[in-house]
Amino acid sequence: MPALFQNRQEGGRRLAATLARYAGRPDVLVLALPRGGVPVAFEIARSLHAPLDVLLVRKLGVPGHTELAMGAIGSGGIRILNEEVIRLLRIPPETINAVAQQEARELERRNDLYRHGMPPVDVGGRTVILIDDGLATGSTMRAAVATLKVHHPARLVIAVPVAAADTCLALRGEVDEVVCLEMPEPFYAVGAWYDDFSQTTDDEIQQLLELAREADSEHQPARAGGEESRE
Repeated sequence: MPALFQNRQEGGRRLAATLARYAGRPDVLVLALPRGGVPVAFEIARSLHAPLDVLLVRKLGVPGHTELAMGAIGSGGIRILNEEVIRLLRIPPETINAVAQQEARELERRNDLYRHGMPPVDVGGRTVILIDDGLATGSTMRAAVATLKVHHPARLVIAVPVAAADTCLALRGEVDEVVCLEMPEPFYAVGAWYDDFSQTTDDEIQQLLELAREADSEHQPARAGGEESRE
């Protein structure tokens, strides 16, 4: 089974080409799902000259099979459950709650680590492009979408290099646009379609976010000038 992407960076560059119509727009914000979505999103934000931030959500992995999602949580108390997985595996509520509490602590840790006390970027009235390295069940992405909708973005776009076809199609009913470059059948798992799917570290995420913030600070005067010229 040949890989479709060399690594997440290639996935991001190929995605950026399909999103070129959003380049240079002052309303566009790129949001990544850590960890794996950050290297993908960094390439897109750089290509579109758009700011980059992270949207913190956590998958609720099935105990003993953590790659299989039984749901996901997001900031603000958002919880999305995969009822089919829960029913088939007969997962009791106390197990779900225990995993959710553990992941909530990790979500808080990552918020402190990645943001350094800074508040999330305001998404109200903006075009938000939500990025991950792929979609399997889609539970984490659904939690991300639910988290964002509370803050009323003007347009919500999901973009991923690879996805299970049924997941990609299902999400089209929840947002304004879904971009899935590849939908292989049978799907297997996200990592099966990358030559290099090594874990993205916290240090790498912090470095990429810092580089993105530096680049955005350089682009801000140009965007402000563009807005003034249209008034």
